[in-house]
Amino acid sequence: MNEVAEKPEMASSGGRAAPLVQARDLAMSFDVSPPLLNRLLEGKPRVYLKAVDGVSFDIEKGQTLALVGESGCGKSTVARLLVGLYEPTRGDMQFDGLDAHAIFKTPQGLQLRSRIQMIFQDPYASLNPRWIVEDIVGEPMIEHGIIRDKAQLKERVGELLKSVGLSPLDMVKYPHQFSGGQRQRISIARALATEPEFLVCDEPTSALDVSVQAQVLNIMKDLQRSRGLTYLFISHNLAVVRHVSDQVGVMYLGRLVELAPKHTLFDSPLHPYTRMLLDAIPKMHDTGRARTPVQGEVPNPLNPPTGCTFHPRCPLANERCKAERPALLTVGGVRIACHAVQEGRS
Repeated sequence: MNEVAEKPEMASSGGRAAPLVQARDLAMSFDVSPPLLNRLLEGKPRVYLKAVDGVSFDIEKGQTLALVGESGCGKSTVARLLVGLYEPTRGDMQFDGLDAHAIFKTPQGLQLRSRIQMIFQDPYASLNPRWIVEDIVGEPMIEHGIIRDKAQLKERVGELLKSVGLSPLDMVKYPHQFSGGQRQRISIARALATEPEFLVCDEPTSALDVSVQAQVLNIMKDLQRSRGLTYLFISHNLAVVRHVSDQVGVMYLGRLVELAPKHTLFDSPLHPYTRMLLDAIPKMHDTGRARTPVQGEVPNPLNPPTGCTFHPRCPLANERCKAERPALLTVGGVRIACHAVQEGRS
């Protein structure tokens, strides 16, 4: 019921164009039940893991929404839902006013997929080691029927490699001949091959050294400016998020707990979990101040706590927090799911 009530509030207002990406009550459950024979002999029921549980957000054209949170909170599952690798258990995703998951199942799905591409986390695992770079970057254009002529394809691959800071001479090499940062540039070039409007970036710099991270992030920012790209950027590195995002969503156990403009979230975080994440970052000017580490462990997602799932770790939790799940409501321009904030106890 809460998500239904939120929809009018999230619609565009003041005559503005609708957001390019609109996720509404997205949910994804995985069947992690024991084998059938075990269930029959031991009398065990089916077991479902709620990886994503009712996530809603908008991304304006040309903007970047970053999703942050501890490992296992559902960030990567959201990414795979948006590009159509998973079909949601509940909810939908509107892309440019179209029901994306409905279209993915039709012959027009290929055309829509060319507008939505993904950059994966591990540049060592996401590139085919048996293919040269020309084949890796050129494959999407062949698959989508964009370019058929070999000479034209070679020229286009060279242009894409130059756009990410590599040389056209690199197209005859294999992935093992490149460093991690160079491989991720090849992944970005491959994602750009179909001239997409929306890129889903699943921790694209987490496997790279810090200095190389900065180079890749700067390339992504330049490409966004020059091509008008829209990003969903997933990361657990808050310093990276601060550099690339316009809006930040904080996830915990499959749900969004806070969604705010970047500067608002970093300067005055509202949710206790967001504060814990930010307090855990070392700060140069606060060397004498005691930092608050993130308390406790993430609960078992197969048996999440009742009410607010963060209440076992929250210093502000009361009986209502233990019993009633908070809705994602707007407080002072920030979307937040926290009884303490909504009641003014924070």
